[in-house]
Amino acid sequence: MFGRLGAPEMILILLVIVLLFGAKRLPGMARSLGQSLRILKSETQAMRRESDDETRPDAHMAAHTLHSAAGGRHPTPETADADMPHRR
Repeated sequence: MFGRLGAPEMILILLVIVLLFGAKRLPGMARSLGQSLRILKSETQAMRRESDDETRPDAHMAAHTLHSAAGGRHPTPETADADMPHRR
């Protein structure tokens, strides 16, 4: 419906933006937009890291090993600490 934007359309859009907001406010608006995009990017990367950590197979294997060592029961905090001395 809209097709690709060419040079004349881009110039017209930029001209309208300058007329609406003024040339003095544009750098501040661009700066705040850049900061917002940076924050959004870092938050999405953090969410991806968290979801990758939750779905890692070795984390599931460690939980399965602890579950099996407890005789199929969930380990109590004491037995979990005894099995994993580095988590004291």
